[in-house]
Amino acid sequence: MFRVLTLGATALLLAACATATPYGPAQSARGYGFSDQQIEEGRFRIMFRGNSLTSRDTVENSLLYRAAELTVEQGYDYFVVIENDTEERTSYSGSSYPAYYGRYGYGHPFYRSRYAFPYYAYGFGWGHPYDSYTEITRYSAMAFVTMHRGQKPADNPQAFNARDVLENLGPVVLGPPANNTGY
Repeated sequence: MFRVLTLGATALLLAACATATPYGPAQSARGYGFSDQQIEEGRFRIMFRGNSLTSRDTVENSLLYRAAELTVEQGYDYFVVIENDTEERTSYSGSSYPAYYGRYGYGHPFYRSRYAFPYYAYGFGWGHPYDSYTEITRYSAMAFVTMHRGQKPADNPQAFNARDVLENLGPVVLGPPANNTGY
């Protein structure tokens, strides 16, 4: 019984680790989540880094949400995105077995015999099923924003009303509000 409970707890722990980056501050300079730096009065650089399970949309929405949150915290009404960029980083993780481990290739006795497959034959270790690679993509978004008081200019598509962004993106970034009715 103890073994079953231990396996169940381990499975839950691993499942919890296999989720998209939650909205929150990055725990270190290279951690996942948001970070911001004040450049001067009313001007900030904001970043959001997602893990490999976090979509580009989630990263960009989280960045905008943080900009709105910071704008309200600083006592402003709207922000203007001066410059922004989303970076996609793709890496590959995998394994490839050397040709001489149980397949027809250099060093294998069949290769040296006259009945051996040539070096380019299936089984030499190129491609499936001997090579296994996984593509890992992570997104990071960065923006420079300026913060302002008053009414958002209607003619500037880079201007965002901070409270509207918080209201509209809140459920997307933070998830739906908790049900406090007890059901």
